Amino acid sequence: MRLLLISNSTNAGEAYLDYPKNNIKEFLGEEVKKVLFIPYAAVTFSFDDYQKKVQDRFSEIGYEVDSIHHYAQNAKKQAIKDAEAIIVGGGNTFNLLKLLQQQDLLETIRYECLKGKPYVGWSAGSNVACPTICTTNDMPIVEPESFHATNLVRFQINPHYLDANPDGHAGETREQRIEEYLEANPYTYVVGLREGTMLKIDNAEVELVGPRKARIFKNGEEPRELGAGDDFDFLFE
Repeated sequence: MRLLLISNSTNAGEAYLDYPKNNIKEFLGEEVKKVLFIPYAAVTFSFDDYQKKVQDRFSEIGYEVDSIHHYAQNAKKQAIKDAEAIIVGGGNTFNLLKLLQQQDLLETIRYECLKGKPYVGWSAGSNVACPTICTTNDMPIVEPESFHATNLVRFQINPHYLDANPDGHAGETREQRIEEYLEANPYTYVVGLREGTMLKIDNAEVELVGPRKARIFKNGEEPRELGAGDDFDFLFE
């Protein structure tokens, strides 16, 4: 299984997908020429526009972007099976999951990735690689059948992880929200994935890529800060 799970698409002041594009190229390699994009997290813009936005950046690293929304319902599963790599974009995680469930694509994605097909996701695309989407930051603007996702990894990811609330805001911190999740799900690790970072997974080997550390949460344990070069393989134990 080969996964590249990216916290965010865009760093402040940078172009869309600019910072991770070379990591994506290194991950996909030279053999992949065409990728299958899943744009279902888009809400305020069209799937066509989303595909073009991703294609503009992927053209710089040498890949053609096909999109699953162009396929008839009875051809979508085969498109996933035929794809050289699967790319899942960010946006609203609830919308993404609902459409994947409605079209009965979760198990096909899971099966293909367990066979070794490369998977790249950012933000919502990283959330749906987890057992559930319960650690997303998004509003539930639509109601999926359940919160269960592809379960490609055994841990949860909180993308865009922030350490503090804005000045003047008295609500819960991100860490407090994750602690609430852990009270209800005490046996699951949560990775607070800060912006500008990503997890690269090759079989059960996990590597953090990027300039910031990840914050690791587990019920009953003090949060840990782990950086590039640290051992993350315990997440699959």
